[in-house]
Amino acid sequence: MKIATINVNGIKNAVERGFLDWLRQQDADVVCVQNLKVKSFELSDDILYPEGFEGYFLDAEQDGMSGVGIYCRHIPKAIMYGLGFEQCDHEGRFLQADYDKFSVASFLMPEDPEAKLKFITHYSDYLNKLRRKRREYIICGTWQIAHKTIDVRHWAEYQIAPGFRAEERAFMDQVFGPLGFIDTFREIDREAERYTWWPRLDQEVSRNRQDGWRLDYQVVGPNLQRNIVNAWIDTDATFSEHAPLIVEYDIEI
Repeated sequence: MKIATINVNGIKNAVERGFLDWLRQQDADVVCVQNLKVKSFELSDDILYPEGFEGYFLDAEQDGMSGVGIYCRHIPKAIMYGLGFEQCDHEGRFLQADYDKFSVASFLMPEDPEAKLKFITHYSDYLNKLRRKRREYIICGTWQIAHKTIDVRHWAEYQIAPGFRAEERAFMDQVFGPLGFIDTFREIDREAERYTWWPRLDQEVSRNRQDGWRLDYQVVGPNLQRNIVNAWIDTDATFSEHAPLIVEYDIEI
């Protein structure tokens, strides 16, 4: 099974820059998208239902804000909208597709530092409950936090910057430590300079030469650790300031 996740940073702009062409070229079973910045009823059918995919979306109540979606080649058994707390659900930050033995979620953490810390309080409770369930989960999306120094170029300059603050990184330490979740990309690739977001993206300059951050993840429980086959970042896809993160799993959908 192949899953891709991408923060499109405005899906209409991403489509103009080639998102649908990229999507058609992917042999992916599931593609999670975040930060749509538009209501789904405002989207054309070619965006809602690209050839070969069924699209599911959770809109933010406020115009031009957040929103998440999941494109599925195989119709899920169920779709879960939100997590049951206002900050998440009203802002369109979590959408889950359920299959027989596992679930795939599209997730967008708030970017604002104060809103992020408030969100983390509720989200930590959710992750704690998740680990006690028998179902397996693959949480895909933008966590808005670079976990380790290896995940930020020139990290020493950004130690008090949103996305790399000590309290934010401590949360990720808990997720990938005591809570037992797995950072799928780092199971495959432990090298430096592997980024998914560029704050001042210059399309004329190679991403490998620009300051980057790794803010996008696919996160699984320990039972799926042995099922992670491959993982990579598609830095050639330039329809967003974020790059797609793609992971292959030895799982039947």
